[in-house]
Amino acid sequence: MNSENTLAQYEEVAGRDVIEQLRQLAAPLKGMRLVHVNSTRLGGGVAEILLKMVPLMQDLGIAASWEVITGDPVFYECTKSFHNAIQGDHVNIPGSHLKEYEKTNRHNAEGLKDKLNDADIVIIHDPQPAAMITSFPGRKGKWVWRCHIDASRPYRPVWKYLREFVVRYDASIFSLSGFAQRLPNPTYLIPPSIDPFHEKNIPLDQEELRHVHAQFGIDPERPMILQVSRYDRFKDPVGVIRAYQLAKDFVPSLQLVLAGGSATDDPEGEAVLREVRTEAEDDLDIKVLLLPGDAHRTINALQRIADIVLQKSIKEGFGLTVTEAMWKNKPVIGGDTGGIRLQVINHHTGFLVNTPEGAALRIRYLLHNRDKTEEMGRKAKEFVRENFLITRQLREYLTLIYALLYGSREWIEL
Repeated sequence: MNSENTLAQYEEVAGRDVIEQLRQLAAPLKGMRLVHVNSTRLGGGVAEILLKMVPLMQDLGIAASWEVITGDPVFYECTKSFHNAIQGDHVNIPGSHLKEYEKTNRHNAEGLKDKLNDADIVIIHDPQPAAMITSFPGRKGKWVWRCHIDASRPYRPVWKYLREFVVRYDASIFSLSGFAQRLPNPTYLIPPSIDPFHEKNIPLDQEELRHVHAQFGIDPERPMILQVSRYDRFKDPVGVIRAYQLAKDFVPSLQLVLAGGSATDDPEGEAVLREVRTEAEDDLDIKVLLLPGDAHRTINALQRIADIVLQKSIKEGFGLTVTEAMWKNKPVIGGDTGGIRLQVINHHTGFLVNTPEGAALRIRYLLHNRDKTEEMGRKAKEFVRENFLITRQLREYLTLIYALLYGSREWIEL
C-alpha cells in the first residue's frame, strides 16, 4: 500500500515541528510489524482513517499493514446488533448468531495466522473481529482493542458477552473518557481525526462545485442545509427532515440534502433509507442521495456548497463528518451526544441540539445572521487544525506503542 501523501507534505497544515516530532518518535520503531484489522475497506470513519494512517506509518519506517475480515449475512446481522447494543439498545441476539460470530472469527484468524503471529503490535477495530484473539493463546506481540463506538451505557447482557473477549487484550482504546468501560487492561483515549489531503477534504475549484449543483438539482441561489452520514437510525435522518420542515416555515426557499451511503458491514441501511424516502415524500427541495463509498469529492463539494451542516445524531462515537465540515469553515448543528460534544463547542464552532425543534431554531438563526455563521466557520476550522488532524492521532498511536513495549522502564531515550 503506497501513499501519495508523505509526511513532509503535512508541514503546510500541521507545521514542521509536528512532523519532526513524529519522525523522532518513530525512529526507534523502524521495522516494527504492526497490523490493523477491521471489517470493511469502504464505508465509515474507521476505513477512512486506516486508508491514510497505514501509509503514513509506512512512511515512518513501520511495517504497517491493514487486513479486512469477511463474513456472511448472519455474521453482519450479529455484529450490527453488537453495535446497537453497545450504544444502549436492548437487543436480544440469538445463540445461533453468536455461534456464527465466533465461527467467523476463527475462520478469519486461520487465514491471518502467520501475519498476526509475526506482528509486534495488532490493533483490532470494534466488535466485528474482537473474538479473533481467542485463536492466538500463545501470541508474542501486543494486542490492542480499539472501540470507535459510544460505549458509555451499553446494554449489559451483550457487553458482558463481548467483555469476555476484550479482557484478553493487552490494552484498549476509546475515543473519549465518557465512552470507556472499566477493564483490567490499560485504557487509552485517542479521538479520531481527518486527513486534510484526503479527496474529501482538499480544496475544490468553482467549476467542480457548479457541476455538483447541476448534478443533483441544487439551486445555488437558495440556502441549502446538509447532513452526510450512513442511513442509520442513530444518525436520525428522519429528525433532520423534520427540522428542515420546521425551519422551512420561516425560510421558504430552504433546501435539504441528505447524502449517505452504505457500509458492507451494516445490513440495516436499506430499511432506514426507505424510511427516509417515505418521510421526504414528494418534496422536491429534499434530495436523498445514495452515494458510492468512493464518492469523496462529491461529499467534499456538498459540504463546501452547504450553508449549514448538520449531524443530528442520537448516539455518535465521534462523527468524522463534523470535523470534515468544520475544516471547510462550516458551522455545525450537531446532536448533543458522544464525540460531537468534543468538536462542536456550543455557540462557538456550532450549536448542540436535542430535538428537531432545537435544530430548526438554530438553522433559522444562522441563516438570518450571516456574520455569525462566518465567524463560527473560522473558529471551527482553526479548532480542527489544532485538535483533529491525522498527525495528532498518529503521534498518539506512536506514544501508545511506546507504552505497550517499554511501559516498565523508568526512562525511554529517543
